[in-house]
Amino acid sequence: MLGAGLALGVAAGAAWVTGKALGERASRDEAQNPRLINWEWARTIARRAATGIGDSETSAEEEERARREYAALVERSAGLVSRYTGIELPAPLTQVYVFDRGEWVDANLAQFEMLFEPLDEAYAGVVARTRRSGPVGVMGQVVLSGQVGVLLGYLARRVLGQYDLSLLGREPVTEGRLYFVQANLQAMEERYNLPADEFRAWIALHEVTHAFEFEAHPWVRAYMNDLLTSYLRLLSDDLFGDRAESVLGVWLGRIRENLSDGGHFLEVMMSRDQRDVFRRMQALMALMEGYSNHVMNNVGAQHLKDHQMLKQSFEARAKSRGPAEQLFIRLTGLDIKLEQYVLGERFCQQVVDARDITFLNRVWDSPAHLPTMEEIQEPARWLERQSAIASLSLPE
Repeated sequence: MLGAGLALGVAAGAAWVTGKALGERASRDEAQNPRLINWEWARTIARRAATGIGDSETSAEEEERARREYAALVERSAGLVSRYTGIELPAPLTQVYVFDRGEWVDANLAQFEMLFEPLDEAYAGVVARTRRSGPVGVMGQVVLSGQVGVLLGYLARRVLGQYDLSLLGREPVTEGRLYFVQANLQAMEERYNLPADEFRAWIALHEVTHAFEFEAHPWVRAYMNDLLTSYLRLLSDDLFGDRAESVLGVWLGRIRENLSDGGHFLEVMMSRDQRDVFRRMQALMALMEGYSNHVMNNVGAQHLKDHQMLKQSFEARAKSRGPAEQLFIRLTGLDIKLEQYVLGERFCQQVVDARDITFLNRVWDSPAHLPTMEEIQEPARWLERQSAIASLSLPE
């Protein structure tokens, strides 16, 4: 989930750095091994930014005990989520991992590298064909590798849990992996004096709900893959296609056109097709994050006696970000991710309030039932469209 959402923001950064210097001569090293991002540099930066703050050495016995604890929470959560939503998982969730921050960086960096492979391949083709590069040789790699490394290092200190389903992987995957970052969970428990058992159960509810979204509805992964593939292909055509030499002029024209349309600043250089794919991805991610938050909070309110305290602690954590951190979030596109939680949860709650959870579950029937970004912002529009679809399907 995290890789898909952030890949769009990082890809936009790659486009910016690449476009600033199209036509510069490639270095000899770059011609031999052309890559947009040096993943080892990114890993080094991310690990240095992530580790050493609250991490401590644990024995193999302690790691296994923690893994069994979270596996039990995942199993319990799956039963509660199924009971609330009426959805059944095709198979039990068995891939449960307890990570330190460095291990979380490694797992997500592998996902990022896989997501960026299409851009790397197109970039290598340009260097091989023309001996000219996108980024300014090694300097461009430094900028992009630093962007990815700093972003993942920051997130490694914040992420509590994660559901990962290897998007764009070569092998078919039906079961995702659930990650829990122990140091971050413990740090938040200590800072806000939270009951560890209830807090970890609450986080497990959110991540397990993501598993229900993907694994009970296999078309969702295929649909998300199609969106990611389409976006990266459109971006690749911009940067490395026949018009690559004139891309700066094209982007300046888009900026003039897009500034009056509103939207996130990452969209200003996008073509109409790119913006369409970007917004469909944002709508899907908002739905998925909002649905998971809705389930987490409604099930948590029923089964966790300290649920209200947990919610208040999360809200306090969000409000505690200083100006520098807020600027970083804005520049990296993380504000889109945070807005997804708010808009998506409000959409889901309003639909359930107007109808019920069964009606909300229509979003998982097919891509045609997914809400648009406009419908996420105005749930009544989605409710009206679904009622119209239902009336058309009724027998005469």
